[in-house]
Parts: sequence; C-alpha cells; structure tokens
Amino acid sequence: MLPELHLVAAARPNLPKLAALWHALAEGPEFCKPVLVHTGQHEDPAMFGVHFADLGLPAPDIALGISGGSHAVLTGRSMIACETVWKARPPAAVVVAGDVDGALAAALAARKLGIRVIHLEAGLRSGERDMPEEINRRAIDAISDFLWAPDEATAARLRQEGHAAAAVRAVGNAMVDTQLRHLAAARAKRLPRGLSRGGYGMVTLHRAANVDKPERLIALLDGLTAAARHLPLVWPIHPRAAAQMKSFGFVPPTGVRIMPPLGYLEFLALLCRARLVATDSGGVQEEATALGLPCLTLRGATERPITISTGMNRLTSPEELPERVAEILKTAARPMRPIPLWDGRAGLRMREHLQVLLEGEECRAMVA
Repeated sequence: MLPELHLVAAARPNLPKLAALWHALAEGPEFCKPVLVHTGQHEDPAMFGVHFADLGLPAPDIALGISGGSHAVLTGRSMIACETVWKARPPAAVVVAGDVDGALAAALAARKLGIRVIHLEAGLRSGERDMPEEINRRAIDAISDFLWAPDEATAARLRQEGHAAAAVRAVGNAMVDTQLRHLAAARAKRLPRGLSRGGYGMVTLHRAANVDKPERLIALLDGLTAAARHLPLVWPIHPRAAAQMKSFGFVPPTGVRIMPPLGYLEFLALLCRARLVATDSGGVQEEATALGLPCLTLRGATERPITISTGMNRLTSPEELPERVAEILKTAARPMRPIPLWDGRAGLRMREHLQVLLEGEECRAMVA
C-alpha cells in the first residue's frame, strides 16, 4: 500500500502551487498517494471551488469546512480539525503551501503529531513583521522539516537563518509550472466584450493593510480613478474588498470596470492580454513577471524581490499610481529575461525530492 502524502490547501493562492506538485506526481512513477485536504479558509465557490476544475484537480479528498473568525479562531479551529483527521489517517508527510492561517494551522497540527512537514514556497520575507502573512510564513518555516524555496537566493536566506542545508531545496516557482501548463487554454478564451489585447490594465486588491482602513482604501480608489484616465482598468473584485467598500459607503472608482471573482483560467486569460497590472497580491506579482507584464505593486515592500530585480515590478503608492501607468504606456515593451528555476520544472524537482524522502534515504543521511 502506497504511503499517503497530504497536500493542504486553505486559500485560493495555494491551489496553483499544489497543482504543480499534484500533476508531477500523477505523471511520474508511483511511490505515494497524493491526498488533497481543503481546510475551508476560502469556501466561496467563486473564490475556490471553480479552481479545481480549471487546474485539472479532483475535488478534495478531505474537506474540513473551517472558515471565518479572527486569525486566532480560524487557526485554532483548523488545528483541531487537522489533528482529528491525522490521528485517524496519518500520512507519511504533509505539504503546506504559502502563508495563510490554514497553512500554519496544518503545519502546527502535523508537526505536533510527529508527521513530517514540507513547506512549499518557503523562505519568502518582506520584513513587515506586523503583516499576518509574514508572521505565518516565518512560523511555518521554523517548524518545517523540509523547505522548498522558489529560487537559489531564497534558499540561501533560509540557510543563513540557521536551517540545515540538507533540509533546504531550491525547487523553482510552482506558480510558473501551472501558468505554463494552462497558458494556451487561457489565450484561447475570448475576452469580455469591450476589451482588446493591450487595451486595458488589471487591478487586484485584497490585503488587510489596503482594504480594511478607510483612509488607505479611499486613497487607492482615488489613485485608480486617476490612473483610469490613462488606461481603462478591469477589477475582478475580491469579496473582502467589495465588503469593505460597501461598509465604508465608497463607490467604485470612475473608469474602472468591476467584475466578480474569476476562476483561474478566466483570470489568466485577462492577465496575459493586459497592458499592465496594479496589485497587492504576491502571486500576481509572480504571474505578471513570468508573463513579462509590467506590474505595479501597491505596497511598501514585497516578499518577492526577484520580480523587482527583473525590472518587471515596481513598488508604488496610491498617489504615484497614475504617473506610473502613464510611464508604462510611453515605454516600449522589453523582452523578458529568463529567471533561473522559473522553467516549468518545479513540480518535477519536488517529486524527485519527495521520492528520496519517502524512501528514507535523505532522512537516514541526516541522522547519520
């Protein structure tokens, strides 16, 4: 009987990363049984459910149904649910992706039961110690047995922080694997009526620091209104942002086309044909950079500095946004420089490492 490997998805950004590993395991030699576990942190079908079909994933084998509440409540309830499952059905290892509360809860529950934890997308750091995701990613890294970093510089940072060299692997960017797998299908989709290739910009906003404070959100809405005078904008709105706009009594910015949340393929179809994107999402920064799409990150810092060093991403304030959009429109597109390990083979590297781990060779070497 094959050992089970539990892949934990809590929120939408986890799925494209886990999909890269899932498909690599499905298409390679059989040495474990991958089991999808959904904690429930994103339970809205528009935010989560449709992504399974888009990404070629089966429905979750285990659905915990834990959503809502404060960070502490969500983390605690998710830990209890994970522990209950893994006491009855202990896997050989648990893979958690990203930095959301559900990922931290799963890592804590598994580690306290003596189950090996592997962190996919380990080592990201923005330096924003008051940001929930920054706290989560540092905590997950601290307790994980093995750490899969998206690039060599991130792997080096983990070793500098004191993690054993044998525990750290630079496997590449799993998000890019998934993007490359589905890019042709996304490009084959028709754009919504009124949109043309390169004739619009995209917007995504969801971080608490941007949408939970009325003074910050109104500044962003004003910036988007001014930016839309240079280029029409399309905003697939996150439920959190929509709810906060309503609660504050704000109206959508002029010149910005509001859309409901999109599935993975619909979103990629819009993104790959946009002229630019303005975002506060870490994943969108990576997706835009991989596409060679100019990205304006509406934050003061990023945990993905490689996107800035390539010249495709720029940290931008709400007040600077209109000027930055105008600059991009005046500048000819530049060819994308290849990024090491952003080659669509992250899933294969993770599979190869897992096969060694589950056969015990690397574990024995570390003990020796």
